[in-house]
Amino acid sequence: MRRQVTITCRFHQTLLVVLALTCCVVRADDFRNGYHKEIAVTVATRIDSIYPLANQSPLQAPAGWLDDYDSTKQRYELFLPPRYSSRNPSPVVLFISPGKQPSGLTSFRKACMKLGVIFVSPYGAGNDCPGPQRVRITLDVLDDVRRRFNTDVDQTYIGGFSGGGRMACHIGFALPEYFGGVIPVCAAGDLRDESWLRRRCVDRLSVALVTGERDFNRAEIERFRGPILQEVGVRTRVWVEPRLGHGLPGDATATQVLEWLGEAAAARRELAKTIPATRAPSDRGVDRADQARQLLAEAEQRIADNAETYEALMLMKGVLVRWPDLPEAERAKQTLLRYDAQPEGRWREGDAAEQRRFLIAQARGLDRYASGDLAKQYEPQRGGMARAAIQLWRQIIADGQDQKAVAEAKKRVPELAKIVDDK
Repeated sequence: MRRQVTITCRFHQTLLVVLALTCCVVRADDFRNGYHKEIAVTVATRIDSIYPLANQSPLQAPAGWLDDYDSTKQRYELFLPPRYSSRNPSPVVLFISPGKQPSGLTSFRKACMKLGVIFVSPYGAGNDCPGPQRVRITLDVLDDVRRRFNTDVDQTYIGGFSGGGRMACHIGFALPEYFGGVIPVCAAGDLRDESWLRRRCVDRLSVALVTGERDFNRAEIERFRGPILQEVGVRTRVWVEPRLGHGLPGDATATQVLEWLGEAAAARRELAKTIPATRAPSDRGVDRADQARQLLAEAEQRIADNAETYEALMLMKGVLVRWPDLPEAERAKQTLLRYDAQPEGRWREGDAAEQRRFLIAQARGLDRYASGDLAKQYEPQRGGMARAAIQLWRQIIADGQDQKAVAEAKKRVPELAKIVDDK
C-alpha cells in the first residue's frame, strides 16, 4: 500500500501564481440572454488546476507550470439560452477547442436553446497551449461562469473536439465532483490510476463519446475506449454520426447527447445527498483543507462497514497521496499502516478484484483495437498493440482467478501472435 509520492509534469514553464483579485465580478443580470463573443474572466479560479496533471494538490504549483499567466487576461465565448433565469440552476457545457479560437457552439446551439443549457468555450486553450496553462484557462473559465450564473453542478458537462476532447477527459476524470459528464468528440481518454477516483467516475459521471463514420479515431473510441469504460461500470454511450469524418457533430446528435446526459442528473443528486463529497458546491469554492477533511470523514464513516473497507482505505490513500502536508494525511497514514499490518482482510480481496477487473477490461479493449480495422495512420502501430494485448492476457492467465477470462485469454493469445508475426 506504500507508494512514492511524486508530482508528474510533462511541461516546463516558469510559474507565476496569480492572486490579484482587483476585478469586481459582473452580475449575471448584466448579461442579456443570447450570444456573447468575448467575456473576460474576472478573478482566478478557486478550482484545483494542478491535480488533473499530477497526483498531488500542493499549496503552490510546481515551478515551470505557468509563465506570466494572468487569469484576468483569459477570455471565453458565451451563449446564454433564451430561457435562462438566475432563479433556477442551469446546465452548462464547457467545450475545449483544439485551436486558439472557441469551438462547438455551431453543433450545440440548437440543443442549448431547446434544453436551456449555457454554453462556454475558452479562447487560447488549444493543442499548442502548454498543459498546465490549458487546464488553468479551462478552470478559470468554468469558475467564472459558476460565479456569474446560477449553474447546476449535476448537469455541468466538460467536452471538447479532438485534442480538446482528450483534455476534457483529463480534467473531468480528475475532478468528477465538478461535472456530471464528459463529452469527448472524435477523441477519448483513460481513467486515472487512483482507485478511489476511478470509483468516483463510475458512481457519478456519464461519458458521451461522439465520433464520425469516417473519423480516423473511430476504432479507438468505438472498440477500445468506449467498451473499457462500459465494462468497468462508467455510464457510457458511443455515437457514430453517419458521413462525418474528424469533425463536429450535427445539432441532432448534440441534442441526443445532452438529453442522455441529463437522464442521470437525478441519480447524481441522490448520490450527493448520501455522499456530499461527490459533488462540489455551486455557490462557493472548496480549498484543499476542506477537501481533505471531507474525504477523510467519508473514509472514516465507510470503514465501519466491513463491506466497504477497501473503498474506505482507498479514499484514505487518496488523502495521503494528494495532500501529504495536511494533518488529515497523517491520520489516514496511521489507519493505512494498521490495516497493512494485518495479514488477512477482506480489503485485500477487494484490492485484487479491482485490479483484476480493470486488467481484463483493458486486455479486451486493446485486443479489439488491434484485431479490427484501423485508419492507415494507425496501421503501423497494430503489431505493438497486439504485443501489449498479449502481455495483458498473459497476466490474466498467471493470475488464474477469473476462469472465464483465463479461457478467453488462452484463445486470444495465439490469434494475436499471428498479428505480431505478420508485422
